Amino acid sequence: MRERKSVGCMSMNGDRGRTMAGGARLFALSLTLLGAPVAIAQTPGAPAAAVSGAPAGGPSSAPAVLPAPPGPPPPIRVSWQRALELAEAHNTSTLVADQEIRRAEALVREARAAWLPTLTGNGSYTRIDSARYFGTTVTTPAGSWNGNLALTVPIVAPPAWANDWHAQDAREVARVTAADARRQLATAVGRTYLTVILQHRQVEVAARARDTAKVHYDYAHTRLGLGLGNGVDDARAAQELHSDESQLNDAQTALVRAQSALAVLLSAEDLVDVEDDVQLAAAPSAQAAIDDARKNRSDVRALQARKLSSEHLRRDEWVYYAPSLLAQAQAFKQTATLLQPASGWQASVVLSIPFFDGGLRYGVARERAALDEEARIQLEATLRQVSVEVRTQFRVVESADRSLEAARQALASAAQAAVLADKSYRAGASTNLEVIDAERRARDAASQVAFAEDNARQARLDLLLATGAFP
Repeated sequence: MRERKSVGCMSMNGDRGRTMAGGARLFALSLTLLGAPVAIAQTPGAPAAAVSGAPAGGPSSAPAVLPAPPGPPPPIRVSWQRALELAEAHNTSTLVADQEIRRAEALVREARAAWLPTLTGNGSYTRIDSARYFGTTVTTPAGSWNGNLALTVPIVAPPAWANDWHAQDAREVARVTAADARRQLATAVGRTYLTVILQHRQVEVAARARDTAKVHYDYAHTRLGLGLGNGVDDARAAQELHSDESQLNDAQTALVRAQSALAVLLSAEDLVDVEDDVQLAAAPSAQAAIDDARKNRSDVRALQARKLSSEHLRRDEWVYYAPSLLAQAQAFKQTATLLQPASGWQASVVLSIPFFDGGLRYGVARERAALDEEARIQLEATLRQVSVEVRTQFRVVESADRSLEAARQALASAAQAAVLADKSYRAGASTNLEVIDAERRARDAASQVAFAEDNARQARLDLLLATGAFP
């Protein structure tokens, strides 16, 4: 009996010792991880907390390694306004549009030259086998030369005048087309700039999720090492950590691609990064915005210029029926002969009246009438579209703002749920399934906020584009 009691006491003492040892390990683990913050609950602008410690041993204990090769240079950072300026100064589309303006100006000079006076000088020397005689008199010398100045003055030249007017209309069309090309380029730069900002937000969200998963994995792995946890929790935590690391790498890849797209638009030789967030100007009221858009939008002004040019073409059809009057004067000096003087001059006036041209004028009239009708249809359709776009973008901005506010509220609730799930797991009241699920929901909510912010910025940019206030 005494032996049985002593064995029972030893068994009770052993259980009590193991319990105390486990409690001591749990207490030590709690003290170790007590200060580990929950990264998903941090504010978007705050940096993630450090998780892993330094390796044991000093620098002398680490093996000697070769220095790593230098990495690529960091991206060039530009502001919103600077990006628009660089694109306008260096992008191929704007440079080509500027050259089209210069080409149109050159065509104006070419057309104007047709109704301005021209002065032409000519000279020639002729040598024949021998002189020609009439009796003993030389009628044609063996060598003779001739020089003259010819002045031509168009007095009445309706076709040339019309060509000059139409070339000036084409120059104006080239100018407004270049302005529209700059608008389209600014639109692409603005959207890409906002995309880079979005990808930065996505990288921040993925990094915070990765840091949170690292904290959770360290806790679960330490519990397993102390004999207080289980392998299932450790494996789930490791899987979540690796999944978040993969998403972080994907977000960083998307960021590099967006920076590359921005560099292409700016004609830069390296990646281009954003320097600041964008604060877009507010639009006026709906009706005022519609009126401004119909007057200021570059695509509308381009169509208006084309419509005016087609009207001028139809208006100037009369030049094909009008007469032309041309004055010519010529002064010459040459080798004197028996029949030709050594110098002299002559003048003439030439009147030309087109009676019949085979139907060319009627074909031109029909062609220009069709072009004028096409320009009218396109302009009216664009004006209707402007009204619809402006009204639509006002509603889109309001909807995007409401969506952003709801996403921010969802993020706050998800972050709070993640904190509570982590506390419950550390207290032993739940498994890490609840923690992982709460962390995923918080990560998705933060990503949704980033997308909602981008949608709100893009909606405001679209509104400014629709009203003609951008760029």
